[in-house]
Amino acid sequence: MTSEPVDTPEEAYEYVGYYMQRWKIERFHYVLKSGCVIEKLQERSMDKTTARILMYSVIAVMILNMTHAARLTPDLPCSLLVGEDEWKLLNCAANKTKKEPKKPYTIKEAVDYPGRPGGPKRAPSDGPPGVKTIWIGLMKLYILLAYRDYLA
Repeated sequence: MTSEPVDTPEEAYEYVGYYMQRWKIERFHYVLKSGCVIEKLQERSMDKTTARILMYSVIAVMILNMTHAARLTPDLPCSLLVGEDEWKLLNCAANKTKKEPKKPYTIKEAVDYPGRPGGPKRAPSDGPPGVKTIWIGLMKLYILLAYRDYLA
């Protein structure tokens, strides 16, 4: 259903195409509200609130990109999505090893790794990790990175 006038089948297909994108917008708002917890912002000025929401929007888009890239292009190198320090530490944390990998692994593995510390035990029959599992895992990864830098 739409309030817009639809006069041709092409216009109908166009509006159906828009509607098919709705779930991406809903997932974006889910990550923004539940993962980034923007509703709890306590800034006293609109400028600061706007800046924080923009920053969190970039983070939400990054999480969504990781989720969808792992499903659409799982064999590309993870270095397209995360920096070298991140993918090396992520591999070490997920595999409980101190030996850093020499070359980047796949995007699919990079998304599966944050799912290990970020979510429940995963059965082989489970699908790929969702956005919630990824944001929890990434929060833990960035805590590890900050702690590592603090010790250095």
